[in-house]
Amino acid sequence: MSCPYPTKKGAPLGNHMLQLWEALANTTKGREKEMIPSKLRRRIKRELSSEKPTIWVGKNGATGQVMAEICRQLEEREMVKIKMLKSALKNKEAKALASEIAQQTGASLIDVRGHTITLYKRRKVEGEKSL
Repeated sequence: MSCPYPTKKGAPLGNHMLQLWEALANTTKGREKEMIPSKLRRRIKRELSSEKPTIWVGKNGATGQVMAEICRQLEEREMVKIKMLKSALKNKEAKALASEIAQQTGASLIDVRGHTITLYKRRKVEGEKSL
């Protein structure tokens, strides 16, 4: 599933992530929704645990501009850390809003801690066919 929001082409995929995905490619083939193996999920959590959020969702919530920025950053670096204000939730739980954002961007939800969420989307390599 591609991102419905306009984005720019990102930098090439890092070798370490490409090798990991190639090794784990057979575990997700044939499934309707791409599942992230627990080993990769732990690695992403560890890498982003010390990082500061790169996107802040304000009181207006996840607007089109915010979603476009999330898509752009996912294509650039594969992993995004997002911080939401309490007023952005509007009587929703953080997990519900996080899964909604993940579904709209086509990313996998890695972690929700308080008002901070982590998303991951595998970057397509040139010449790779989509399912």
